[in-house]
Amino acid sequence: MSNSIYIGYEFKVKPLQPAVEILIAELGYAGFESFVENEAGVTAYIQKDDWHDSVLDAIHILNSGEFEITYTFSEIEQTNWNAEWEKNFNPIVVDNICAVRAPFHDKFDTRYDIIIEPKMSFGTGHHETTHMMIQHLLKADLEGKSVLDMGCGTGVLAILTELKGAIPIEAIDIDNWCYLNSLENVERNNCKHISVFEGDASLLRGRLYDVIIANINRNILLQDMQTYTTCLNKDGVLFLSGFYNSDIPTIDAEVSKYGLKIQETLERNNWVALKYQ
Repeated sequence: MSNSIYIGYEFKVKPLQPAVEILIAELGYAGFESFVENEAGVTAYIQKDDWHDSVLDAIHILNSGEFEITYTFSEIEQTNWNAEWEKNFNPIVVDNICAVRAPFHDKFDTRYDIIIEPKMSFGTGHHETTHMMIQHLLKADLEGKSVLDMGCGTGVLAILTELKGAIPIEAIDIDNWCYLNSLENVERNNCKHISVFEGDASLLRGRLYDVIIANINRNILLQDMQTYTTCLNKDGVLFLSGFYNSDIPTIDAEVSKYGLKIQETLERNNWVALKYQ
């Protein structure tokens, strides 16, 4: 098991919205990995190895006169995180079709029932981007399609694609904790067609997929877009999320270079998820 140590920042925000969404987006660009929203604001986590004294220098909203944001931070042993999730992780149901729940929740009477032990990984379905990606996938024809889940987090999206008939599926994350967590969740949901890898877009050389899912932050998407599009089969579908409504022109300009066009846009609290073909 990964022994990574995290730094936790407790942000108190007034008024909450849209400040919390903007804060989470900026923290994501700065390397923060996980977020738990609460009544006072948000708690954000960054690996100690990625932390430095000036980590908040690029968080512009902290200098905004529109919002009052204060924070404290402390070192957090990863083992404490599981108890945090058990306190804060409520099950969700997306479009009355797909439930995402922890092992300690009762089963839902939905077509798809996914059990996720989130631990420190991103992707419980609670965050807007994961929720919208689930919505996109619920509408997609995945039967017999080859799928890549890039930046898989907990593996929840890869698991859903298998439940919808996709085969084979590859799930990749650069973070060791996410890699291990995805392996656990794939096994927990009795998935047989998902291969999980630890690494980045350099693993994709020579591979081809019918469907690519990339729920990652904007900068990584822009950096790796050419790789994704090169790996997409003819008439393949690309689902992108992890960025804001205001980022659409930048993302679209990059994707358009490779001949793909937006087919559908979903939006929740200024976060967006795009379908390209």
